[in-house]
Amino acid sequence: MNNPCPFSMQHAVKTGGVAAIELRQLSKRYKGARAPALNGIDLTVREGGFFGILGPNGAGKTTLMSVLGGLLKPSSGSVLINGQDLQRHRAAIKRVLGMVPQEPAIYPTLTARENLEYFGRMQGLTGKHLQSRVEACLEIAEISGEADQRVEHFSGGFKRRLNLVIGLIHEPRILILDEPTVAIDPHSRALIHQRLRELHAAGISILISTHYMEEAEQLCQEIAIMHHGRILVQGTVGDLLAMQRNETIQMQLTGDPPAALAQKLQKLPGLQNAFVSGRCVMVTAERPDEIAVQLMQTVHEHGLGVHSMGFGASSLEQVFLSLTESKAEK
Repeated sequence: MNNPCPFSMQHAVKTGGVAAIELRQLSKRYKGARAPALNGIDLTVREGGFFGILGPNGAGKTTLMSVLGGLLKPSSGSVLINGQDLQRHRAAIKRVLGMVPQEPAIYPTLTARENLEYFGRMQGLTGKHLQSRVEACLEIAEISGEADQRVEHFSGGFKRRLNLVIGLIHEPRILILDEPTVAIDPHSRALIHQRLRELHAAGISILISTHYMEEAEQLCQEIAIMHHGRILVQGTVGDLLAMQRNETIQMQLTGDPPAALAQKLQKLPGLQNAFVSGRCVMVTAERPDEIAVQLMQTVHEHGLGVHSMGFGASSLEQVFLSLTESKAEK
């Protein structure tokens, strides 16, 4: 990874503290749908921030990204990009916003260079400026050696790299990415992560959706967890762990639990949710100290011992599973 970030610090010029992205009561209901895909979303990505959206399949992440990219019109609410309404100032927003969709937006019968030239012209680039940006983007993606190959012959990882730099061709100040590292090789994932860190260091505001816990934890300053079209919680990783510190019990069992253990635990009075993964048990309750004894008794009834027990969630994945499993039950 020998290429420095392609953005000079002029692209990180401050805009008077205006949020990069601000969503106000954003909702989207598809025709004939029983429930809205987005339901009253309030979210702010500060200027220069790195914000992650986590959620299981069907949470509404891709719908949200499609609205932000102008591909879908919201049913209600507003989207502000750099303080400007997305519906009224599309031309101005287009110049500062880069979109990297979940499905690579590339033409398979064109070469990588031809794809970049085409999308660069779509962004208003011409002449030497266009050619310099094409060369820079090929280098950023580390595909200069494959620049004149047709994209249909690229691996999935190379397609994802090209997809990323197409979103960067016009040097946007705000970058939105929808699941940019799905189903790719480890080297391509590491390269994309490194480039995103470089962009962020140059002052670019980034919003990324993902279902990879470690990706969000490693890259993002702030995280929101979505489920069924709503934001359940948002904050730093430390904030999210702290939210459940006083209502979560974790137990490590001495043996493999039966499949029925989670269902049995769920019936305990005062318990909100129970999740069993391997020999790890995590439960949430309003007063976990009051159910600790009953919890251990239930485990012992199944012939299991407790290797360790503690209060509070210790990982983002545990917070995510606890919240989304709990909501799924309701």
